[in-house]
Amino acid sequence: MKIVKKILIGIVAVIAILLIVALFIKKDYTIEREVSINKPKQDVFDYIKIIKNQDKYSKWVMMDPNAKMNFKGTDGAVGFVSAWDSDKKDVGKGEQEITKIADGARIDLDVRFERPFKSKSEAWLTTESVTTSQTKVKWGFHGNMPYPFNILQLCMSLDKMIGDDLQTNLNNLKGVLEK
Repeated sequence: MKIVKKILIGIVAVIAILLIVALFIKKDYTIEREVSINKPKQDVFDYIKIIKNQDKYSKWVMMDPNAKMNFKGTDGAVGFVSAWDSDKKDVGKGEQEITKIADGARIDLDVRFERPFKSKSEAWLTTESVTTSQTKVKWGFHGNMPYPFNILQLCMSLDKMIGDDLQTNLNNLKGVLEK
């Protein structure tokens, strides 16, 4: 009986320590990646503002070509919503909405996930001229892991996980646009 009591006290102590540590871990995270594309800035921007074009370069979209897709509004315009629903756990269910466009420069999106977990994040794509025929594209992602789930940031690198996917998407985009 003493062993069981000691084990239970040990488990409670570990949980308490983790909850205390989580109080001091940041909840917000911001991740950004970039690539240079050998195309003029406006050509690149006009392509990326059309969300349906992500079918050709987004790793996330390509993970389940059979996902049920639903679209509302005018693609490439503020208010356009692209929604997905997949049986694949890594894809899940959610939607992204264009919330702001600075023509030729930046697209802001709200990304709302329903499955595998409910959350809301912000994403953006920016274009910047390097030369008249080369454009730097940045893809960023900002999210929040609420307490106590923020403790997971200690054991998983969101920057690597999400950042690697962003870089894959950008490399795919470069390949598509430079064909």
